[in-house]
Amino acid sequence: MTLLELQNQLKLQIRGAALARWGVELEGINAETPPRPDLGDVAFPVAFELARLIKQGTGIKVAPRAIAEELKPALEAPAEVSRVEIAGAGYINVFFDRAKLLADFSVSTLAPAETITDESRPKMMVEHTSINPNKAAHIGHVRNAVLGDTFVRILRAAGQRVEVQNYIDNTGVQVADVVVGFMDIEGMNLDQIKAMDQSLTGEQSFDYYCWDLYTRVGLFYRDDNPTADPNPEKLKLRTEVLHALEAGHNPTAELADYVATRNVECILDTMDRLDIRYDLLARESDILGLHFWDRAFELMKQAGVIRLESEGRSKGCWVMPFESHTGTEEHEADKVIVRSNGTVTYTGKDIAYQLWKLGHLGLDFNYRPFRTYANGQIAWTTSTVPNSDVLPEVPRPSFGGGVTVYNVIDSRQSYPQEIVARGVAALVPELGKSASVHFGYEMVALSVAACDDLGIDLSDDDRARPFIEMSGRKGLGVKADDLIDRLEVDARREVGSRHPELSPEEWQATAHEIAVGALRYFLLKFTRSTVIIFDFKEALSFEGETGPYCQYAAVRANSIFRKLDSQAPAAAWDLIRNAGSDEAIRTKVADALQGETGTEIWSLVMLAEKFDEVIAQAAASAEPANVAKYTFNLARAFNLFYHRHRIIAEGDATKKAVLVATADIARRQLTAALLTLGINVPERM
Repeated sequence: MTLLELQNQLKLQIRGAALARWGVELEGINAETPPRPDLGDVAFPVAFELARLIKQGTGIKVAPRAIAEELKPALEAPAEVSRVEIAGAGYINVFFDRAKLLADFSVSTLAPAETITDESRPKMMVEHTSINPNKAAHIGHVRNAVLGDTFVRILRAAGQRVEVQNYIDNTGVQVADVVVGFMDIEGMNLDQIKAMDQSLTGEQSFDYYCWDLYTRVGLFYRDDNPTADPNPEKLKLRTEVLHALEAGHNPTAELADYVATRNVECILDTMDRLDIRYDLLARESDILGLHFWDRAFELMKQAGVIRLESEGRSKGCWVMPFESHTGTEEHEADKVIVRSNGTVTYTGKDIAYQLWKLGHLGLDFNYRPFRTYANGQIAWTTSTVPNSDVLPEVPRPSFGGGVTVYNVIDSRQSYPQEIVARGVAALVPELGKSASVHFGYEMVALSVAACDDLGIDLSDDDRARPFIEMSGRKGLGVKADDLIDRLEVDARREVGSRHPELSPEEWQATAHEIAVGALRYFLLKFTRSTVIIFDFKEALSFEGETGPYCQYAAVRANSIFRKLDSQAPAAAWDLIRNAGSDEAIRTKVADALQGETGTEIWSLVMLAEKFDEVIAQAAASAEPANVAKYTFNLARAFNLFYHRHRIIAEGDATKKAVLVATADIARRQLTAALLTLGINVPERM
């Protein structure tokens, strides 16, 4: 039995007793952790809520403490409960049978996690990363991808079936601008771009080339004067490219497709370095080519969800007549679905895509494999080519048709996302707005020190600001690969100084895992509503609340078991489990878990076993930072345990078994927590 299962059993006991005694049906019973171990292992303040409900239903006033006393026998029933105490005005404090529960944990800790493969199960869908495929990924993009990937891992750890999507906007303004750069600045055609791409070597890659070109295009539109307004004649080049992309099947569209696809390949390489992978890459060109929007447009007109404006600033536009929550012109524009010139807005295309994701569009993509990862997973991409052309030996999953869709998009897009959710709900009322969830987050900015490290010139006004916003058009930002490379160099230096006996390959492999741990944890430890001010010194720190600190705790735990006799862990768990049938052993195990030292050991066990509860809370709140904070707290608690106890040298067999079992639980749960954050545990640090 896990700790979460025991807590749920206790809640059922409370619910049954309340219904039988007072006829009250309780929902959402809270379980709290007492501030000190001497106050119990779990506390229930439910008597106060019950007192209110009883008075509301019967008019009879019953003191919460009296209610708690009547609930006490029900909570004493499970074998894992040692005793129940009523405290204060009606708090119910439950004390567990530590020896019994530790034996139970030996089974739950060793049990393999369930993998959801049944396609009949409801499916959660998470769309993340979704970088415009016009240049290299930067640190802001990485926050999106790391948040999305970690939330996917959290949902899967909670037992959900999940599909991961990455939306590829290969017909948008950003791609059009790079195409303008290649055609009108560089003077290249498709064959020349391919030749240039093949000639790139060393640190220069195609996405890096496009990064610099995209910056040049911004200046090109302004006649090389960064403070000037864009030249209308040059902006016409962008418009011409956009029309060519929407029309498709022309040389400009073919050039753009090559540019976007190559950037997608580079971006996927970057994300793969962080163990971030995808099930499906959905391309906007296929949404247009397969007429998803046309279908959605007809559905919206039939349902009366949109109307054609005949006057005002939106005259000639198809709009969704929802009231804006701010009334600003900017948000009014978000409600425009089709502009007066007939072009579809991002909001309109998002509604069509969202309807498909939820299985209510009535159309489907064609699909083809895009890449196979080292672990054998296939990332598929949408296509306009019939599915019959896909190799028959490659089985294709069923995509779309989710019950809940999480869209990982920064918080600045909150209102357009609200419009999308309301549009989908208006079209398919049985889904409701809750089927489409905006998983928002704040931006990543740069500290002044980070700009100095990058050699970025700042004005005096910029230096007076608390942070510097990144800008792709200005080339102002930290490329993701550069950041990972720098982290790896620093980690390799540290590993090499501590373990000179390792081979260069081992140094690099270890440095990579530490670098990924440092970056992912840095981006996850802040709540989604926090603006992250990126600073190299803080991100690269190996002390305090960092990924490497948590990894080091797990490495330490693993080192204990490498040094122990190979039979010691199994022998320890056998002794712990025998406490259930041997009273003498049970007494010794119970004694080892009492007193100040025993309670400290038990507190670590309880913290480690809260992992399932933390996962459930993080899945419900869609907040990966909860798992990051838990992981750090568990690492810190284990490090304290590691320093206070000499497990290998312990002479008392029972106490040693308790210490080994505690260390085993802690390392397994710490490793599981780190993996949920997308962080591996190196063999050495």
